[in-house]
Amino acid sequence: MNEVRIKVLLVEDDASLGFVVQDILKTEGYIVHLATDGAEGLQKFSSQTYDLCLLDVMLPKKDGFTLARDIRKQNDTVPIIFITAKGMSQDKIEGFKSGADDYITKPFSQEEMLLRVKAILKRSGKQQEESSLKKYSLGKFEFDIENYALTGLGEERKLTKKEADLLRILCEHRGKVVERELAATLVWGESSYFVGRSMDVFITRLRKYLKDDPSVTISNIHGVGFKLENGE
Repeated sequence: MNEVRIKVLLVEDDASLGFVVQDILKTEGYIVHLATDGAEGLQKFSSQTYDLCLLDVMLPKKDGFTLARDIRKQNDTVPIIFITAKGMSQDKIEGFKSGADDYITKPFSQEEMLLRVKAILKRSGKQQEESSLKKYSLGKFEFDIENYALTGLGEERKLTKKEADLLRILCEHRGKVVERELAATLVWGESSYFVGRSMDVFITRLRKYLKDDPSVTISNIHGVGFKLENGE
């Protein structure tokens, strides 16, 4: 749960999707205000302060692009994430032109949505550390998050900040696939081609550090991302 109550404006006209997204974010500790059309969304934004806006593209009364432009007239720093239809690349282009920081393509998983939200909030300086866990056990190794240290088999290895951040994300989602783009955004703040190549180097380093315990593996899920597994 987040110690600081981050306030999210969700504008979504699909009642079912709006309820699900609102419920997921509330479970994570966010305060979520739901509007069902663009005009209501602008009214809510104008009357309160929000830390993040989640906007559907196709909205009645005022579409998401127009709403984003109106929001930007009032606040040019609040993070905006668009919810777009699958394959609508033009929506994404138009969304960025309207002032969006990121987009989520329908249908999306709960995991993807939360990672994107946390990545944007982290970049904006709003996201607090959501876990009180300071250390992870990885087979014969122990990963000390605060001190960037990997200890095991009689050795202690100091990790770089990016190595530690990447390993922490993998540990937080142990047994689950972490998408390449999301991992890159969380650690580097962007997901360009060059960042992706750099991330591959860091993954190789982490595998090398953990190689003496074969029960700990970082798998490359082709075309998707990475998965840390610990066969304890």
